[in-house]
Amino acid sequence: MENHGRGPGPRPEGETGAPPESPETPPAGRVPHQLPYEGVWRFTAPAEDASVPQARHAVRDLLYRQGVPASDDLVQGLLLIVSELVTNAVRHAALLSPTLAVEVAVGAEWVRVSVEDNHPYRPTALEADHGRTGGRGLLLVREITREAGGVCDVEHTSSGGKVIWAALPLKPAGMR
Repeated sequence: MENHGRGPGPRPEGETGAPPESPETPPAGRVPHQLPYEGVWRFTAPAEDASVPQARHAVRDLLYRQGVPASDDLVQGLLLIVSELVTNAVRHAALLSPTLAVEVAVGAEWVRVSVEDNHPYRPTALEADHGRTGGRGLLLVREITREAGGVCDVEHTSSGGKVIWAALPLKPAGMR
């Protein structure tokens, strides 16, 4: 996976569009308002099966390396969401999108993961046929997100593709 580092990116409602100043170099006389774990990171990968565990491990390692104050349950939910979204991009978008992007954005009180591809089809979380295997990934993503008190959505990109994202609060839903 290629790590393209920090950059601007979509954020949950109420957050500013540009990342705050680096805590290492605050403007003179100003206390930085960014916590050490905040930022936006983006990884790209080929739309192939091997990218699923690579994306999951990259997100897990990033959360731990940055010291994001996320519970084990939240991290496990985020990793399952990443696995499902990358799997969907590999299975359903690879023909028109040989590369996908995984983005992790962390704010003071939330963490957001998203997967972007260049395929124009916008999936919906429909009830799965219980006689089939598979087809429940987006339902699972929606349920994990809902249980954590977060939000998820699918949006079109300016390039004609789509980004599917889930933003979850760092504190459990009952503790805010």
